[in-house]
Amino acid sequence: MFSAFLIASFILAVTPGPGVLASVAGVALGNLGNALGASVGLAAVFAVSALAFRVVKYLGALYLVYLGVQAIRRPRAQDDTRAPAPASLARIFRDGFVVALLNPKTAIFFAAFLPQFMSADSPAIVQSLTLGSVFVAIAAITDTAYAMAAGALAPVLTRGRGVRALGRYLTGGIFIGLGVYTVARD
Repeated sequence: MFSAFLIASFILAVTPGPGVLASVAGVALGNLGNALGASVGLAAVFAVSALAFRVVKYLGALYLVYLGVQAIRRPRAQDDTRAPAPASLARIFRDGFVVALLNPKTAIFFAAFLPQFMSADSPAIVQSLTLGSVFVAIAAITDTAYAMAAGALAPVLTRGRGVRALGRYLTGGIFIGLGVYTVARD
């Protein structure tokens, strides 16, 4: 179960997203706040009943499928290759933190994603805190790699129109696959 979580977390984390443009540390800290909030909420819900655990798990699976469909259907954005205005490191960190922490989609994502890898037989708070922290660490490492590679790869990727479409389909397929895996696993 944990190995499946690690593989899924890595695949999701290496899928490029808008968080790469912000400070890795700020985004990671904001995501950790969401993971902690989801962990406390999940622990409270799962302490009430095993049925609540199953309901949240299936709703989470449906949400992951929804995210996958949305990723595939996302219209292609206009190319904007202009360089952003320089900003201070403190501002980049703050912006990344605030965007990640206050993004309701991130909180919902953690609430949907974490239960897929939890067992009703163990304390939910410990499992969700551990899984959330591991996911944030994996995402911070992959985001750092993206940030380091972005300068070198940006010219190639902006010329390749099919690369973005492939990324959308890959991301969508992974989310849909995770949702289907959850339902099929029971």
